[in-house]
Amino acid sequence: MILATPGPVEIPYFVRETYLKDTIHHRTPEFKEILLDTLSRFKNITKLPYNVFLSSSGTGAMEAALINTVKSKALTINAGKFGERWGKIAKAHGIEFSEIKYDWDTPAAVDDVIAAIKEDSSIDTFFIQISESAGGLRHPVEEIAAEIKLINPDIIVVADGITALGVEDLDTSNIDIVVGGSQKAFMLPPGLSMLGISEAAMNRIGSGKGFYFNLANEIKKQSEGTTAFTPATGLIIALNEVLKKLEEIGLEKHYENTAKRHNALIASIEALGLSIFPQNPARSMAAVYSEKAEEIRKILKTKYEINVAGGQDHMKGRLFRINNMGIIEDYKMEYILNSLELALDELGIREYDATAVKVYTKEKL
Repeated sequence: MILATPGPVEIPYFVRETYLKDTIHHRTPEFKEILLDTLSRFKNITKLPYNVFLSSSGTGAMEAALINTVKSKALTINAGKFGERWGKIAKAHGIEFSEIKYDWDTPAAVDDVIAAIKEDSSIDTFFIQISESAGGLRHPVEEIAAEIKLINPDIIVVADGITALGVEDLDTSNIDIVVGGSQKAFMLPPGLSMLGISEAAMNRIGSGKGFYFNLANEIKKQSEGTTAFTPATGLIIALNEVLKKLEEIGLEKHYENTAKRHNALIASIEALGLSIFPQNPARSMAAVYSEKAEEIRKILKTKYEINVAGGQDHMKGRLFRINNMGIIEDYKMEYILNSLELALDELGIREYDATAVKVYTKEKL
C-alpha cells in the first residue's frame, strides 16, 4: 500500500533501518552527542537560534508555544481544522483570544490582521498556520509577520510549520516560533514535535509555564545535551539521519525538487479536469475538490493500493488530498497520477488517455 496522505507520509528504508539497531539509553554520552548534533542540524531548517524537541505530536508543540508565550491576549487565524485548534487550546487553558475566521480555501489577509491588532492593544501574540493542511492552503505568513513587526515588534509571531518545515525554504526573520512534526516532511513515525524559537520569544517565555510543556525548562536541558523527561530517542536518532540525508542532497536542491514536483502534480490534476481547492495552494500537498472524492479514494485504495486523505468536517466527501512532502520518487508520483486517471475513467468522469503522466513528465523537467 502506498501511503500518499499528507501525514503520516511514507517512511523511507534508510529511516526504517535506524529502528533495527540496538536502542541506547537517553542519559548517556552517546545520546547526548546525537541530541546536540540533531539540534544543530535542525537550525538549518528553522534558521532560528533556539531549537527544542518534544515527545508529542505537533499539537503538543502548538500547546507549548501558546501557553508559554501569551501574557495578555492571543490573536489566531482559523481557516481550517488546525487553525481552529489554536482557539481550542486557548480555551482549554483559560487564555483570552480573538479569532479571524476564513473559508478553508481562503488565505488570511494582511489588512485583516493589522486592523485587528490596531483595534486591540492587549494582543501580544499572533498564531497562524503556514500551511493549513485541512484544505491544502498556504497563508502569506511572511508578509503578515513583517507587517506585524512594523506596527509592534513586541508581538510574538507563532507559526505552525508542521506541513511547511522541510517542504520549502521558509523566511523566519519575522517569525518568533515555528512548530514542526515528525510525520510530515521529515518522513518519520508520529510522536516527535519540534520548535524553532527566536531571541524575542525566549525573552517572552522567561521561566516558562506548565509542567511537561514548560519550554524554558526543556530548552535549558536540551542545550546541555539532555532532556527534562524521557525523550523519543528512536525518533531523534532517525531525525538525525533524515537531516543528514537532506544535507547530502542539499537543502536548496531538496526544496527545488519539492517545488517542481508540486507544480507538476498540480498541472497533471488540472489537466484531468479536476479543480484544486485552495486559492493559494501549499507545496506540501494537492488538495483536490470533487463531489466524487470518496468514490475516487475508494478505487485508489482497493484497486491500486494507494491511500490518499479525504476531507474533514464540511469538506468530507468533497475533497481528497495527495501528499507532496518528503522524498518522493517520480515513478511513484506517476503511478499515483496514472491510477487517479484510471479511477476517473472507471467512474465515467473522463476517458483514460495517459494525460496525467504525460503532463507530469513534461512539467517536472
